[in-house]
Amino acid sequence: MRRAEHKKPKSLREPASHTMRELLIYAKPYRGLFAGVVGLVVIYNLTQVSQPYLVKIAIDRYLLVSHASLGPIFEIGLAYLAITLIGLVANLFQTRLVAAAGQQIVRRIRIDLFTHIESLSMKYFETHDTGRLLTNVSSDTTRISQFFTQFLLSVIRDGLTIVLVMGAMLMLNWKLGLLSATLIPFIMAISLVFRPFLKQRYNATRSRLSRLIGFIAENLTGMRIIQVFHQEQKQLRAFDNLNVPYQNASVSEFKWDVLFNRSFDLLGNLAVAFMAWIGGMAVLHHAIKLGVLYAFISYIQQFFAPINSLTQNWNTLQSSMISAERVNAVLATKSDLTDPTLPVALNSDSPGSIVFDRVSFSYDPLQPILQDVSFSVKPGQFVGIAGETGAGKSTLISLLGRFYDVNSGRIQVDGIDIRDIRQADLHRLIAVVQQEVHLYSGTIADNIRLFRPEVTAEAIQEAAESTGAARFIRRLPEGYNTWLTPGGANLSTGQRQLLAFARTLVLNPKILVLDEATANIDAVTELAVQAGLMQIAQNRTTIVIAHRLSTIRHANWIYVMEHGQIAESGTHPQLMALNGRYADMVHKSSLATAQQFA
Repeated sequence: MRRAEHKKPKSLREPASHTMRELLIYAKPYRGLFAGVVGLVVIYNLTQVSQPYLVKIAIDRYLLVSHASLGPIFEIGLAYLAITLIGLVANLFQTRLVAAAGQQIVRRIRIDLFTHIESLSMKYFETHDTGRLLTNVSSDTTRISQFFTQFLLSVIRDGLTIVLVMGAMLMLNWKLGLLSATLIPFIMAISLVFRPFLKQRYNATRSRLSRLIGFIAENLTGMRIIQVFHQEQKQLRAFDNLNVPYQNASVSEFKWDVLFNRSFDLLGNLAVAFMAWIGGMAVLHHAIKLGVLYAFISYIQQFFAPINSLTQNWNTLQSSMISAERVNAVLATKSDLTDPTLPVALNSDSPGSIVFDRVSFSYDPLQPILQDVSFSVKPGQFVGIAGETGAGKSTLISLLGRFYDVNSGRIQVDGIDIRDIRQADLHRLIAVVQQEVHLYSGTIADNIRLFRPEVTAEAIQEAAESTGAARFIRRLPEGYNTWLTPGGANLSTGQRQLLAFARTLVLNPKILVLDEATANIDAVTELAVQAGLMQIAQNRTTIVIAHRLSTIRHANWIYVMEHGQIAESGTHPQLMALNGRYADMVHKSSLATAQQFA
């Protein structure tokens, strides 16, 4: 998970010690902040350790004497107040500094994780739960940030407190100090006993939470289907079936946390009682003074406070390590598609020719999708691809955009194998409009511009006019500044599709691909879009996968796919004259249209 220097992130690797070192690399750019934290921690801890010693001096020198003096006691009181205020200010600033560093670190981790997720191939997103990725980017990175804001601060602050307190006890009375040190083996034993149980519970809770979030994300996306098919109660039961295990895991985690923490509380109280008994006997036999006993009891309490804090933050460490391991599972995943070591650059005036040379492909080795497909598209041609559902039409487009690599054969653009072209360069050359359009929260202009601030308002309006989108945009109260809800839910399906066309034209690709993109547009709108497309296609290579065969009637050439192979090819009149598969599809399409309007 290393990317402190803006390089490609490295994964968090096992074991946990290695994972921790990778985490600490993220803290490297913030050494100054952490140095300030350490300095403030030293000041704060010194003030805490000094307080019992000041009371000890007041008791032994100025109270339990034959002639008590109030003047020095008043001065000690002022000193006590002063160091308390100094400690308060130091604690305030150390908390603010470590919080600032922790938030900057987790921001860097989130950026690295999101960047890596964006680099993964489509195959990864088709085989992995989106809810788990949401958990990785949100809650897992938050828990990793707790490593810096809670655990790391606790190690520095509480570790130094333990050292200073132990040193103070040894200076006051080395025998009682060594006796207090015998508590350390008991502390380590309790930690070793509870550690595997706590890690197991943390892991179970996070895993079940991921499944729950994934289920929620999936159902919120498909809420329309749930309501249309009246599946609310069924999905509620399915939700409860995931929620109950998460609840049980959370309760189990809480139970073991309580047992762990209360074990230390019990040990601390027993230690104070034991020290009061041993120290009291020593005071009665005049081996130590009462002030020393008071200081020792205070130090024992101070000794257990940081230990208790460390043990509680040990839980934070366990949670952070588990989250880091989960993030590692994403960062360790390599994309199925990689850019070539020595990429071939495309010319700015690339004409946009396409060649499929004996291409075969399958998602599953046992179920071939494309078999030895060969065809070519000349620059500026308008080519249609027809075929029944499952014939392999959309797979052709996925391979052309290199969302997957071919199993055999090759695909060339302007004579260059697309595997020799950087993916970013290829995607600037080819624009794909699919049947399902994804719109973002923002204005209509923002969705046409699509994160490219250099696109002018004039270019947006020109693209909307060319595709026919301007007709409905002008009817909206705020025109191009109309705000869209997530997914463009406040637009019709056809309107969303028209915006996708306009978005693509603004990109001005050399190759335009429409993957059944007119399937959701009404007949009247389709006529306007077809007119715009014919005009646009004059300057670029255009491939249209047809749901409605009328869309490709005027194509320069039509390929008919069947069972992953090209069954027929030719112009519309030629294919109709063959009276084969294409003609049969046209007749069925015409019959379906006639029945629709009957």
